[in-house]
Amino acid sequence: MAQVLVTGGAGYIGSHAVKALVNAGHRVVVIDNLSAGHRRAVPDSVPFVEAAIHDGAAVRSIIGEHGVQVVMHFAAWLDVGESVRRPAAYYHNNVVGTLALLEAMVDQGVTALVFSSTCAVYGEPTTVPIPESHEERPLSPYGETKLAVERALPHFGRAYGLRSVILRYFNAAGADPEGTIGEDHSPEIHLIPRAIEAAKGGPALQLFGEDYPTPDGTCIRDYVHVADLADAHVRAVDALTAGGESATYNVGTGRGWSVREVIDTVSRVVGQPVSWQSAPRRAGDPAALYAASGRLQGELGWSPKYPELETIVRHAHQWHQSHPRGFDSP
Repeated sequence: MAQVLVTGGAGYIGSHAVKALVNAGHRVVVIDNLSAGHRRAVPDSVPFVEAAIHDGAAVRSIIGEHGVQVVMHFAAWLDVGESVRRPAAYYHNNVVGTLALLEAMVDQGVTALVFSSTCAVYGEPTTVPIPESHEERPLSPYGETKLAVERALPHFGRAYGLRSVILRYFNAAGADPEGTIGEDHSPEIHLIPRAIEAAKGGPALQLFGEDYPTPDGTCIRDYVHVADLADAHVRAVDALTAGGESATYNVGTGRGWSVREVIDTVSRVVGQPVSWQSAPRRAGDPAALYAASGRLQGELGWSPKYPELETIVRHAHQWHQSHPRGFDSP
């Protein structure tokens, strides 16, 4: 079992990965500046340091104190629309912050990294499902920042012996099936929790674009259960600690659902209609993104345990029902 440093481990995906790592027997330490994460998302048994990854001294101290062998890197901003409005901030956080983390790793002799990347590196696909070999043409600064890090990693490999597993995942959704952790963003930007809120009397959901070249005119996305996503990260850690080489994998179900299909599913699960209103397309949104994940399944033995949209929505609804104020709920 490995000692793993999880950056952004108090965030949505990071906290689910922490739980999966602990359940698999790994030792974990978390660093998070809590700009988007929640301290209560991290188990009390897991050492936690509140700091930014830009703080090289803090990262070096954590690595040395805990004997870190693998870094799992989630600490990044991810709002496509915001990245279009604030590209400088996204480059500073996602690229400059990651470079500071990588420098600290190299200084401390840590040569294994699991990098949280995104399907946004592909841009508007020319074929779906999207294979890892697809040309990378991001449409947003967010996608560009992730691709910039991806392109830096082979250079760190050649110069410093860094081995990395890049996981390009599609739309993370759902919540821990046991209901202990879930999605709690402020403001919430993801479709499923916003649709659940709208079905329960909250603000109307904005439907960004109804004229895409898709069967019902709305965007199509591949929704992967956050617990399945966490499992992929654990498998990546296991591969690296076993001496595996650098690799890039898509993490998705291989199937896409439209925004209208999500709305219908949420209405069915919640038992109330989702109120929605039309809105213009958002800059940087491709029409359809869903994954070819055969490489991950073949090489790491991964397969989604919760591939159905209704299950994903049900687990998300369960979390929101039991935590109406997120992690601030009693």
